[in-house]
Amino acid sequence: MKELVILGGSGIGMIAASVAEELGYVVKGFLNDVIEVGTCIGKYKKIPVIGKTDDIDKYIKDENISFFIAYVGLQDEKKTFEKIDQLPIPKNRFANLIHPTAIIPRGFCKIGNGVLFAPLTQLSPDTTIGDNCILLPNSFVGHDSTLEKFAHIATNGVVGANVRVGKAVHIGSNATLRERIDIGDYSLIGAGSVVLNDVPSNSIIVGNPGKILKQR
Repeated sequence: MKELVILGGSGIGMIAASVAEELGYVVKGFLNDVIEVGTCIGKYKKIPVIGKTDDIDKYIKDENISFFIAYVGLQDEKKTFEKIDQLPIPKNRFANLIHPTAIIPRGFCKIGNGVLFAPLTQLSPDTTIGDNCILLPNSFVGHDSTLEKFAHIATNGVVGANVRVGKAVHIGSNATLRERIDIGDYSLIGAGSVVLNDVPSNSIIVGNPGKILKQR
């Protein structure tokens, strides 16, 4: 029996739980620093909060348990990244939650640890997906592109060819990144944006064509 502990809660956490169960995991529960222990998350499938992040050591001691990080830091990407980067979870204990309908050219891509590929996500050949990346339904990554650690692509997001997406970048729903650009670390690409040029780190980009709303 494969057991899984998810760091997070509703939203991405429940998406991860649903994919995990399709892959044969038993979801033991969530670690959540906000919701009271014992509370169940989910409208239909109820999954309990079993502790806080500080409780993680006792679950790491059980070698039958794998982990998934379901955080998306839309307020302070850098702070969230640093939080997950300091967790003492060995790389080999992260579960890769890859839905059976995801389209992946096997042997032509490099995929890190602890990734989530929701239904109908698609990679092109020669793509590199870093640790703890999250790709939501119908997202697409073009050939020779790289997503660095903890990058997220929301539903229907498109990353063109030869693009570098930096650490903890969030690409919103229906956003499109043209080919051969660089998206700096900790940036946020707004829903529906069309990004044609390089993006400095810590930027918020909105619109078509995408423009810097502010830098943090």
